[in-house]
Amino acid sequence: MSEPTEPGRGGHGLPRLAVVLGGAAWLLALAGLLLFLSSRPVGTVDDLFLIVDVMVGLVYGAVATVVLLRRSHVVGYLAALTALGGGLSALGGGWRMFAESRGLTPGALADTFGWAWVPGTLAMFLVVPWLVRERPLGRAWWGPATGGLIAAAALVASLAGNYAVLAGVLVVAVVFGLITAVAVEARRRRSPESEAVGLGWLGLGTLVLALSFVPLLLPVGTVPDWLTPALHLASQALFPVAILTVVLRQRLWGMELAVSRALLAGVLTAALVGIYLLAALLAGVLIPGQGIAQAVAAAAVVIAVGPTRLWFAERIRRLVYGVAHDPWRVAGSMGTRIGRGGTDDGLLTSLVESVGTALRLESVSVRGADPAEPSTGGGHDPQAPVLAAWGLPTGDPVAVPLLSGDRTIGTLEATPRPGETLDPTTGRALDELAAVVTAGLVLIRTADELTRTRRRLTDARLQERRVIRRELHDGLGPWLAGLRLGLQGVTNTIGTDPEGATKMLRALQGELDQRIEDVRSIARTLLPPVLEELGLEPALAELVARHRRSGFDVHLRFAVDSDLPGPVAAACYGIAAEAVLNAARHSGTAECDLEVSEHEALVRVCCRDHGGGYREDARVGVGTLSMRERAEELGGTVEVRDLAPHGIAVEARIPVRPPGTNRPVSQAGVGAGGAVSAAGTLRTAGTA
Repeated sequence: MSEPTEPGRGGHGLPRLAVVLGGAAWLLALAGLLLFLSSRPVGTVDDLFLIVDVMVGLVYGAVATVVLLRRSHVVGYLAALTALGGGLSALGGGWRMFAESRGLTPGALADTFGWAWVPGTLAMFLVVPWLVRERPLGRAWWGPATGGLIAAAALVASLAGNYAVLAGVLVVAVVFGLITAVAVEARRRRSPESEAVGLGWLGLGTLVLALSFVPLLLPVGTVPDWLTPALHLASQALFPVAILTVVLRQRLWGMELAVSRALLAGVLTAALVGIYLLAALLAGVLIPGQGIAQAVAAAAVVIAVGPTRLWFAERIRRLVYGVAHDPWRVAGSMGTRIGRGGTDDGLLTSLVESVGTALRLESVSVRGADPAEPSTGGGHDPQAPVLAAWGLPTGDPVAVPLLSGDRTIGTLEATPRPGETLDPTTGRALDELAAVVTAGLVLIRTADELTRTRRRLTDARLQERRVIRRELHDGLGPWLAGLRLGLQGVTNTIGTDPEGATKMLRALQGELDQRIEDVRSIARTLLPPVLEELGLEPALAELVARHRRSGFDVHLRFAVDSDLPGPVAAACYGIAAEAVLNAARHSGTAECDLEVSEHEALVRVCCRDHGGGYREDARVGVGTLSMRERAEELGGTVEVRDLAPHGIAVEARIPVRPPGTNRPVSQAGVGAGGAVSAAGTLRTAGTA
């Protein structure tokens, strides 16, 4: 999934150009400020406008430098245009005031005080808000185009000195500025949360900048002369930082703390000034005496400092850091997806997509890991299979291990966008959201394991039925047919040859006893009653005695002190019975060694014989597969290996507790274990 193309976005930053443009704007603004201070200002309205131009040169010079350092973005160039225009205007105004104070002729440089600020300042609220977006402009191309035409028209009118036309253009600029602010707010409401971060502040800054030109259009004396420059200064506390926050996608190369503090300071200052002016106005109307009114206004500001700061701090932190500031909201949304998304592969993809879009990353992926391996707490395996991915990485990922208990079940890999780094806040959010991804991965793996277990149980039941059918069809069925024929022979000869008939009956009785013993043997093989009644050791002793009666000697060593859970005992018995049966049938010897021991919560079942070993034409049969299935169902393993110089060893290791838990295997698993045991120990085919 590729990232949408952002209007004006370049592939990398331009450090030299950024320093040159930003430095030039600062030099112009500071030179104008120095000339202004040298002229001994007396506090006229032009003095306030010059201070506004100085602030524009300094503030937007910093904005242009930060943006262009990081990426070649059209908004960075427009900020540089605004900064250079403001700096040049400040220089022209400062030179004019300095020249007039010294009795010098200002010259053409002083004229820049009237027009140099126009194109950049108008472009800020007429063009920039349309370009600060995640997705392409599309049909919204008319927005910046119209704003650019209005700014160009204002510049031409200013250079021509036609202030009547300039006033008309400014009316159009204010109206279109309001339309732009509404468009930004509409985009914020339509966009997903990850793309709406900062747009509310950008819309508010656009609105303030547009309205700051309204006093210029009113008749002289309608409003105080200082109101227009005051509104321009107020907009500098909000609009530049809103641009930084949105354009730089809240990463800012570790500058997010400085930006958030600067924005908080600016907004808090503007809010407290507003509170002071409003309180002074109301107190002046309600309370006689100017000194009392100022005291009341000052008290209102003191009282409002704490609550106002806390209110703005929370919202500005959310503005700068986005959802990374509150990862629990994202975690709650991801938890809802887990509850509704089922357990298919799309669930994990949905979770990593949520992490990527919420934290504004370039790519997020989940790699699998062997849950049987203990957690090492560091690094990741780049060769591990990718279970889910979102985005296309272009750099080295940051790896977060996915831990379930004391086991690493996977790795969450995230790459920041080009030119960005993961700030500490986003890193902590990634660690917290990794726990939700872990829960989803555990859920999917549990569901897959359950599906595989059900499939194995189904296969076991089918195999068990095949074995029983074979025993009935090929063994008991033909024998019953023979018994019927024998009884018919007895009937035919009992009258003519009573002695022969008696011999036939005795033979049939002996055969019947043998078949009864065979049926009992099958029943014991399914799940010996002694295993459920007395435990594993007596059941194995009975197994040894039964083979010894048939002429095969089994040397048993039992060293298990604890009471094994039912499924573990059933699996151990099934594996031991199958291994001994294979040794009796295929080893070519008359004995084998059977050892069952427990060590560090593992039960070890080992059967050794000293026969001929594997034949070259031998193949893995259902007996070996059944032993492995029993062990794997409980998290264990089975290994079959040749012994030197002769013989075969079958060794199984089964945990008493499931991997990653401290809880013994539930006794409720006896039925399942018995069913699988029956499927294996009844497999009497000739393969190993």
